[in-house]
Amino acid sequence: MWTEIEDFLRFGYLYFLIMVALYVLIIISNSVIVFLICIHHNLHEPMYIFIAALSVNSVLLSTVTYPKLFVDVLSEKQVITFSACRFQHFMCYSIGGSDFLLLSAMAFDRYVSICKPLKYPVIMRQTTINILLFLSWFVPGLQVAVLHALVLNKKLCHFTLKGILCNNSLWKLYCESPRATLIYGLFAMLNVVIFPVFFILFTYAKIFLITYRSSRAIQKKAAETCLPHLFVLSIFTTLCAYDVIIGRLELDFPKTAQLIMTVQVVFYNPLFNPFIYGLKMKEISKHLKRLFCRCFYLSCWRFT
Repeated sequence: MWTEIEDFLRFGYLYFLIMVALYVLIIISNSVIVFLICIHHNLHEPMYIFIAALSVNSVLLSTVTYPKLFVDVLSEKQVITFSACRFQHFMCYSIGGSDFLLLSAMAFDRYVSICKPLKYPVIMRQTTINILLFLSWFVPGLQVAVLHALVLNKKLCHFTLKGILCNNSLWKLYCESPRATLIYGLFAMLNVVIFPVFFILFTYAKIFLITYRSSRAIQKKAAETCLPHLFVLSIFTTLCAYDVIIGRLELDFPKTAQLIMTVQVVFYNPLFNPFIYGLKMKEISKHLKRLFCRCFYLSCWRFT
């Protein structure tokens, strides 16, 4: 199967070095966030556990997409087997759906913490956290697996993908796109994208309405914890909406615009999430500064 990445061929080695640097930065930054949350007991709270889960998803998504991009930018012809393409599609959309559900779990946690603080220890028990984590990873994976099972024995008529990733345009390779995949795809999107987004918006609207009548301290706490989530949600939703529109409706977008938007899908969230949460979440930021100060001190001590 051939993929068209004509723009990458012009400056292949430059793109290769940039993407290797981005990939290393993504792995290190997300791993640091997970490391800090694991070793510090005061970060063993639901909100931070969900942030760690988002960082794990970022590492997985980058590991599925970036190594193939490394090979593509250094090759004259971009080739991928159909089975590898299906695996990449499965992982990307499973992780994408998981991110939406994890953001929903974080919104629910913030709602209970701010609006029902007396019931928080009872509602957000370890069992509740485990169930939410399990559902966030299992449900999207199951739905995407069923989607692939529906076309398992269908015949391929096309062998060229337009793009740098195996996105929804994968379904256009089949001789006829089964109606069942379209209907089930819409059902899956409702479950892991539309409903979670509306739930998050509804939950944060309730939080801001309640905190509007509260003290400045509560308003500050709500802003510090909710605004980063909403910022991440808005960008991630925009990029996912673009992917669905391009893949399903086959709109004729300029190749440069397609390239930039597709790269952002695998670049923005994995890279900026740890910085957004690391800098904006007070407790994580505090431990992050201590870690950097300790590393700086050790590096100076070695050179003296």
